[in-house]
Amino acid sequence: MAVEKRVYGKNAEGKELLIFTLSNKNGMQVELTNLGAIIVKLLVPDSKGEVADVVLGFDELEAYEKNPSFFGAVIGPNANRIADAQFEIDGVTYQLDRNDNRKNNLHSHIVKGYHKAVWQTQEGVNSVTFTLEDEDGNMGFPGNKKVEVTYTLDEDNGLTLHYHGSSDAKTVLNLTNHTYFNLDGHDSGSIEDHELWLGCSRYTPVVAGAIPTGELAPVAGTVMDFTTAKKIGQDINDSFKQLKLTGGYDHNWVIDEAKEEMVHFATVKGPKSGRVMKAYTNLPGVQFYAGNAIANQKGKDGVKYGKRHGLCLETQYFPDSVHRENFPSCIFGAGEDYDSVTVYRFEA
Repeated sequence: MAVEKRVYGKNAEGKELLIFTLSNKNGMQVELTNLGAIIVKLLVPDSKGEVADVVLGFDELEAYEKNPSFFGAVIGPNANRIADAQFEIDGVTYQLDRNDNRKNNLHSHIVKGYHKAVWQTQEGVNSVTFTLEDEDGNMGFPGNKKVEVTYTLDEDNGLTLHYHGSSDAKTVLNLTNHTYFNLDGHDSGSIEDHELWLGCSRYTPVVAGAIPTGELAPVAGTVMDFTTAKKIGQDINDSFKQLKLTGGYDHNWVIDEAKEEMVHFATVKGPKSGRVMKAYTNLPGVQFYAGNAIANQKGKDGVKYGKRHGLCLETQYFPDSVHRENFPSCIFGAGEDYDSVTVYRFEA
């Protein structure tokens, strides 16, 4: 296996942007760019050996510089929401950007977040490591931080994302990847017929604004139950209050048996292609987002993307965990590093 590299172009500030391509013997291929450490393409064979790109994205570099839906990007230093756009560490209050309904903070910062940064790169045999240095106070977060994510493609059709972060002061570190998957191909329209299993018997209900209440609620007997696989669209338009609050599935599920070792937490099946994606992580939570708010826009190959054309499985510490003592802590730094692994493995 080898890593291919080519120039993608330059961003508005004149920084050179690159595309890295990882390939394996099975015809699987992933394209990555140092803008936002974004997954640009993910080519996966089906049972007939036919290859399709199974992630949403753009052809044009300029589109990724805007990227309102965060297609393919690494989110940081904090993924998901923080209530009132502020948090406290050791008696000091830190103010963040109020970018979500003018009240809360979502994905750290829409313009300055890690999804818009140009990362440094280092190539491995079958991997690329993206590294970012983030100074104290940037976006309101304390600590001089060094963050890296390594993408590795193996011969068993697994794509591993290994994140690591350090800081010279206590800070929030909660990284994720915001790729939208459509296992029948990025140009296949709605994912509502995809079948999903989640190894999660609890989830974190939210109030208006998608901030968790703090409860770890059982999914049993509700439309939030994916412990037996079902089609995503089966209940997505139900009158269940939690779905009404978020316009469909867009919640954090609590991964059963979550611990520091890897746990199989999700399986997704594409109805037309027969492609299967199994997901693993050592993190405590996953945001299953059904793409309810994907804006109508032109994607790769001139395809028109819209509502629910892709789904996200964003591994994470729970949303707003900085305000909830009963949630796993996302505070790291000052000698305690952040480290996590997520694997998306494909079968047919």
